[in-house]
Amino acid sequence: MSVADSRAASEVPVRGRPRSEAVEHAIVEGVMKLLEDGVPLAELSIERIARTAGVGKATIYRRWSGKEELFVDVLRTAEPPDPELPGTSMRDDLVALVEQLRQRGLMSRSSAILHNVYAQMKSSPKIWSAYHATVVEPRRRLQVEVLRRGQENGELRDDLDVELLNDIVVGPMLLRTVMRPDADLPEGLSEQIVDTVLEGLRPVSS
Repeated sequence: MSVADSRAASEVPVRGRPRSEAVEHAIVEGVMKLLEDGVPLAELSIERIARTAGVGKATIYRRWSGKEELFVDVLRTAEPPDPELPGTSMRDDLVALVEQLRQRGLMSRSSAILHNVYAQMKSSPKIWSAYHATVVEPRRRLQVEVLRRGQENGELRDDLDVELLNDIVVGPMLLRTVMRPDADLPEGLSEQIVDTVLEGLRPVSS
């Protein structure tokens, strides 16, 4: 290949992944637009989504197996991203995880779309199951792993049930964000919850 040919080849737009991401973004935005227009989840057919996004139904099915999987990705896009764990201590990692729940609560309160979708999702067992399997459960496994590392590192008593302890750590924030939508979610609440729970759970120095 000549120098001219090499230069010409380098100037050809790269196809593939960027194009795929643009299409996926258009589809997710199409769903969000329909939700903004007040269309219930039950009435969001793949055909309607494809028409709104300006793509074919086959394009959607190549990326998602069905409506449930697509809706989970839409919710992921609307939620705060998974936190980068500091890794400095169990306490700091737990604060980061609980803070994500606080941010999610703030977003769902300020976004009518998120609030309505969460409410509708719970009435659809298939969507709720998909959301739980791909979003809730992986986050829970991460939370439990942080607690297990804390036990291994001597930051936490080793006689504690980490599965139960995880519920105790995240429970207060979930209560405020889900069961008490009028409760305050001030900055520093995540630190306060984690520090209060961990008090008395650390190993006792001999």
